[in-house]
Amino acid sequence: MRLSWFIGASLLLASATAGAAAQPDLAYGAYQRGLYQTAFREATLRLQKNNNDAAAMTLLGELYNQGLGITVDPKKASEWYRLAAQRGDPHALAALGLMALDGRGMPKNQAQGRAWLEEAAAKGNALASHNLALLLLTSEVNADLQKAVGLLKRASEAEIPDAQHALGVLYLKGRGVERNATEAARLFERAARNGSSVGEVEYAILLFNGDGVPASESQAARYFRRAAAKGNAIAQNRLARLLVAGRGVPANKIDAAAWHILAAAQGLADPWLDNALKDLTADERTRSEKLAAERLGMR
Repeated sequence: MRLSWFIGASLLLASATAGAAAQPDLAYGAYQRGLYQTAFREATLRLQKNNNDAAAMTLLGELYNQGLGITVDPKKASEWYRLAAQRGDPHALAALGLMALDGRGMPKNQAQGRAWLEEAAAKGNALASHNLALLLLTSEVNADLQKAVGLLKRASEAEIPDAQHALGVLYLKGRGVERNATEAARLFERAARNGSSVGEVEYAILLFNGDGVPASESQAARYFRRAAAKGNAIAQNRLARLLVAGRGVPANKIDAAAWHILAAAQGLADPWLDNALKDLTADERTRSEKLAAERLGMR
């Protein structure tokens, strides 16, 4: 289970909109532009003028939580999040839920973490909905599974890529919903458009097999390549196989060997590829190793 931590400026700005007047928001504007020390200063100034400014408290919590412009300090982050949560800020509640689950900045407490996530999800926080759904998916109770599906649908509509991927997996497996490969493909493609490498891999597999979408080995290869470039070991392995076989892409064993090297370095062994690439010359191996090193350095 992989909980979503990163919030980003867009969701934080939603919090700011709820708590700020219709005037330029200097603190969140600075955050959005990566001017984190300015954001810290402006948020502090806002609190001097209004000590109930939940959005400014949330921003300070985020800066301390991620160590943006200041030294990372989970304890201080949790303190600011608590103050904002007491004033009803949904992002602060979502962040506190994750901190309690992880034991970050506070003692680990799963019951409290879940309670905070539930409160945040009830207020419409998309990441809280996603993370709460992941907790519920570990349950064997059917009611929890159905609630998880509903939460993932809400988070997916908010364009949370991990939620789109998770919901797509449920549709592909027919867990909590009727199996629907077409809907799974739609969700994986949306996750891919939102930058999810696992979404790209899942969508590529469906494209290659023609499951839920028309089969297209060339499109599958493109999605595998996109995910491979992001460091996804499964994509690197599958792309290497396609390059050896010349399926969806022109055959290129040097390129294949480079991707195989990168996947193997992440622990994904493949005896089939080892055998398929065993006849490379010393010069070809050197070229593939150099290509792998260049790709690793570009990430």
